[in-house]
Amino acid sequence: MTDRARMRAAAGTASFLLLFGAGCAFVATRPKMEMSLAATAFLAARKANAQTLAAGDYRRAEFYFLKAKALYKKKHFDRAKRYAVLSKEHSEKAEYKAMSRALEERY
Repeated sequence: MTDRARMRAAAGTASFLLLFGAGCAFVATRPKMEMSLAATAFLAARKANAQTLAAGDYRRAEFYFLKAKALYKKKHFDRAKRYAVLSKEHSEKAEYKAMSRALEERY
């Protein structure tokens, strides 16, 4: 093998390692915790009857949760995480409003 061939092989190997390393840096992790928290918060809002007592926030939470699930399926994990967090926030707000209104109706 000549010096020129060795240099080409070394350059090819270095290029491969550089591209492989850069590719690994862009891999996003799955937002399992965020999706789980969003699902739990959404179910808690439903249990508090938020669909009738806090309809606006409940609908937003549902929309964001379904959007997060669809993006997760398509492996758009960063966007799915953002929507899951939004869903959790609106679910918690809807649950709080629903519980407050249910208490107001009692007394």
